[in-house]
Amino acid sequence: MKADVLLGLQWGDEGKGKAVDVLTPKYDIIARFQGGPNAGHSLEFNDIKHVLHTIPSGIFRKNQMNIIGNGVVIDPIVFKKEINSLNELAVDIQSKLLISKRAHLILPSHRILDAASEASKGSTKIGSTLKGIGPTYMDKTGRNGLRVGDILSPDFREKYNSLTEKHKALLGLYDFEYNMAEYEEGWFEGIKEIKKFKIVDSEQYINDELKKGKTILAEGAQGTLLDIDFGSYPYVTSSNTICAGACTGLGIAPNRIGQVFGIFKAYSTRVGGGPFPTELNDDTGEEIRRMGREFGATTGRPRRCGWLDLPALKFSIMLNGVTQLIMTKADVLSGFSSIKVCYAYETYEGIISHFPYDAGIIKKPLYKEFSAWKEDLTAIRSIKEFPKELNDYIIFLEKELEVPVSVVSVGPNREQTIERSSKLKSVASV
Repeated sequence: MKADVLLGLQWGDEGKGKAVDVLTPKYDIIARFQGGPNAGHSLEFNDIKHVLHTIPSGIFRKNQMNIIGNGVVIDPIVFKKEINSLNELAVDIQSKLLISKRAHLILPSHRILDAASEASKGSTKIGSTLKGIGPTYMDKTGRNGLRVGDILSPDFREKYNSLTEKHKALLGLYDFEYNMAEYEEGWFEGIKEIKKFKIVDSEQYINDELKKGKTILAEGAQGTLLDIDFGSYPYVTSSNTICAGACTGLGIAPNRIGQVFGIFKAYSTRVGGGPFPTELNDDTGEEIRRMGREFGATTGRPRRCGWLDLPALKFSIMLNGVTQLIMTKADVLSGFSSIKVCYAYETYEGIISHFPYDAGIIKKPLYKEFSAWKEDLTAIRSIKEFPKELNDYIIFLEKELEVPVSVVSVGPNREQTIERSSKLKSVASV
């Protein structure tokens, strides 16, 4: 068998949590492959809204195993809070969650370093979520990090103290006040919580299960345009959010990747700093924000909003080898006088239709305008009920992107997810 991958094609917040939850019944295993508590995957069903930060979005289904892969970074404090919230909902977690020994730990000092670094940048700050993600990945690549497997070592506390002292020395370079102790007690309580779960060689487990014919869905966090290598650097996250990240973040060989589900909103949003060619700093942008409830699930920050950006989407599809598209929040655009889609950019070097290395060369986006649908889509449960204008919009996107739109979401709830194909191609072939 091969593993399928689901990931975001924009700047994150595309609705990955809901999409994974909907697809989960088709799979045996759901595995997160990168990112950390900077992610906020929202799920709504049975009048419950829940936001997951570290735990895979398949955890609410009954018969699937969930894995936190080696590419993920874990904050024990956040992890424990997630477990407590799931326990309150009577979710069976213990038997359905495995944690990779190779996943790195976010220390209290990582969070403090993150805050100190961001504060020192002033107006040039990148918009960090201040969760300690960047410093943790820096220690990972600098070969200083602590991993989940280390908590099983008799000299774990010594390793923790050694790394914390290094961080304190770095913090001496900043004019920044902090109190390490206020984090540490909760952090070590979180370590105790992690120890209650099965800590495994996840790469071996995943490949053994593939050999047995088990089906796997790899769940990404953030979005392609936040990728450390291919995103709008330096306004990016610290991990590889693209399909290749599933290989390194789970230990899956490239030839074991099957379907690649690319998820995108019917418009565009971004949180924090960085280029955003189609951003709308006007009443239309504010209306999209209001209608779409565009506020960060992790930070609560208002998201910047704009029209759909085809050059950026094509770039993401190319990088990921996307085989199927999932469009979310179609319902948000109901009632607009018209809808626009960026098809190219006017730059200082002429008109281009690709996403450039330096978005600073973009003078303005060039748009095609479409008639909007007036109907409220939230009660729709079949493609037969789609308004003509919505169908026209989707068909245009499929033609331009050269990938089928297999799923359309018309609301936040699990039931507001509509498959357009007669048989959604999932669970990759042998």
